[in-house]
Amino acid sequence: MVDPVALSPWARTQALAAMGKGELDILVVGGGVVGSGTALDAATRGLSVGLVEARDWASGTSSRSSKLIHGGLRYLEMLDFRLVAEALKERGLLLRFLAPHLVRPVPFLYPLQHRATERWYVGSGVLLYDAMARASGTSGGLPRHRHLSRRAALREAPALRSDALVGAIQYWDAQVDDARHTLFLTRTAASYGALTANRTRVSRFLRQGERVVGAVVTDLESGDETEVRAKQVINATGVWTDDTQAMAGTRGQFHVRASKGVHLLVPRDRINSRTGLILRTEKSVLFVIPWGRHWIIGTTDTDWTLDKAHPALSSKDVTYLLEHVNSVLATPLVPEDVEGVYAGLRPLLSGEAAETSKLSREHLVAHPVPGLVVVAGGKYTTYRVMAQHAVDEAARALDEKVPDCVTHRVPLLGADGYPALWNSRHRLAERSGLHVARIEHLLNRYGSLAPELLALVAADPSLGEALPSSDDYLRVEAVYAVTHEAARHLEDVLARRTRISIESWDRGVDAAPTVARMMAPHLGWDRAHQEREVDHYLKRVAAEREAQQQPDDRTADAVRLGAPDIIPVN
Repeated sequence: MVDPVALSPWARTQALAAMGKGELDILVVGGGVVGSGTALDAATRGLSVGLVEARDWASGTSSRSSKLIHGGLRYLEMLDFRLVAEALKERGLLLRFLAPHLVRPVPFLYPLQHRATERWYVGSGVLLYDAMARASGTSGGLPRHRHLSRRAALREAPALRSDALVGAIQYWDAQVDDARHTLFLTRTAASYGALTANRTRVSRFLRQGERVVGAVVTDLESGDETEVRAKQVINATGVWTDDTQAMAGTRGQFHVRASKGVHLLVPRDRINSRTGLILRTEKSVLFVIPWGRHWIIGTTDTDWTLDKAHPALSSKDVTYLLEHVNSVLATPLVPEDVEGVYAGLRPLLSGEAAETSKLSREHLVAHPVPGLVVVAGGKYTTYRVMAQHAVDEAARALDEKVPDCVTHRVPLLGADGYPALWNSRHRLAERSGLHVARIEHLLNRYGSLAPELLALVAADPSLGEALPSSDDYLRVEAVYAVTHEAARHLEDVLARRTRISIESWDRGVDAAPTVARMMAPHLGWDRAHQEREVDHYLKRVAAEREAQQQPDDRTADAVRLGAPDIIPVN
């Protein structure tokens, strides 16, 4: 078990300074799940690694997914058996070994609307899904699917209209807080020696002839530039892949197209159900996913050519999702039920040749110019495989022999000892003075690192209090986000270290001043800086709410861009 490294402000400063000394084996550009996973893969092979991210860890696609770790049941219908088998294997690894504190089982009900043939067709697919999971050797211990009559299905999901189904099939997958999982990847990579720095943008690549030999990175907090020399640079920037490639003067053999996926959060009591739902739409499928005190309803799949950093959600998106979910609900949802919203961009591959365009949900790795590897496409669940392939490609160009990938045997921080602490949660509650529900909350977000937060509460009991209008989160989590989890700004805490921005009815407006005040001493903020952080956050919330009322993508995007980033990237 590796000793956990705190991603503190001081650690970031030291990492940037260290990146400027000597030559790294690998520099990874992009701090989403693939980039962070790539840094962990390379570090656990004994390579010297740097990881830089222009915004915050997981601030792009990796904090805006459907929060599912799944095989992709619908890809069986497309006969993409390899992708499904790969994803199911990864699902089992995450559930059982790599991140049991972050990934947990979730049931889904598939309502059947036609007798006989539909049950046979869907049932055969789900049977194959379960069989492939067991064949992978990492099924994760999930229950097998089961066939339900209409009466039994309505017992599981009383919210369904009785005339909307003739029966159902229930199966199991898994879910994750994507932003926290990506952060844990980053912190685990740092604990194995990777140098990591968020809010650090690649300004240009360093070249020796045609070869890329590193990059000039700009600390967006200070404006300071650092030349980072590296034997290989890996571009893992997701929907920004083409932009990053352009800095190297190469187009590459494939391109990344952004597809917008929209999600709504409604309170748990608006849908009476003990299980999630999966519904077929004219284009794809729609999920209703249990998420704490809420349901996540999503997603859409539409082309997006506007601002990549803040994809906007319009009233058209809200209407589309509500209409589809209401088609099966006895008590329809209305726009006023929507408590939180978010939109993310999928990095879909589109190639200049037919053989690449068909790989839209798979991933590709290429070496477009010497010294530069690009990895793109894929899905969240298969991040570890993508990272392995990227490092394998980079390793082929290194002089020394590089060990094989070991990340399938490397649990993330917080995983070791988690089951034992979970079994001891009542004793932890007694010793800490916190309610056992609070202990469970911390264990499910920090795993075996939860005692680090409990130690802070023991030193200052006020940190055990809930944040204003955000009862699920404790004040200690705001402090810990800065001292251990690389949070640099108020939005980092409210939108990614916690999910207050989408889970609270006011989207974090009430909590913002308190969180800024608690972050201040650890980041050296004076009163004016605190007020500036709060002002930026309130403008973000207002812009998102107004965008949500706009009729289409273009007008919604224009409104959302009215709230600028606290630290401009360009």
